[in-house]
Amino acid sequence: MPDTPAFIDPSRIRYYHAHLYYHDAAGLAEAHRIAEAAAERFEIRVGRFHERPVGPHPLWSCQLSFAPERFGEIVPWLALNRGDLDIFVHLGTDDDHFDHTQGAMWLGHSHALDLSQFVDH
Repeated sequence: MPDTPAFIDPSRIRYYHAHLYYHDAAGLAEAHRIAEAAAERFEIRVGRFHERPVGPHPLWSCQLSFAPERFGEIVPWLALNRGDLDIFVHLGTDDDHFDHTQGAMWLGHSHALDLSQFVDH
C-alpha cells in the first residue's frame, strides 16, 4: 500500500478571519452595520475598513478576526445576516497559501484572490 499523508490536526488553527467584501459607499455602510452588530454579539476583533483592494483581496474589505472555538456561532450568523455582501472566511495557521486556498470558504459569491504574495519567488 502506498504511503498516505498524515491527517492535519485541527489544533493548528489559531484563528479565523471573515473578510466582508464591498465595492462602494453603500457596501461600506452595510459592512459597518454588519461588523458592529457582530461585535455586539460575539468575541471578535473588527479590523480597518479598506476602500481599495488590500493584500490578496480583490475588492474593498473589512476583516473580522475570531477564535476557532467561536466558528460555529459566528459563521452561521454571518451567513444569515450578510445581506448583499460576499464574505471570504479562512482559517489561520502558519501557511498563508493553504489558509487562503484549501482552508477557505465563501458566503455568497466567490472572487478570485491575488495569491502571488504567497508564492515563493
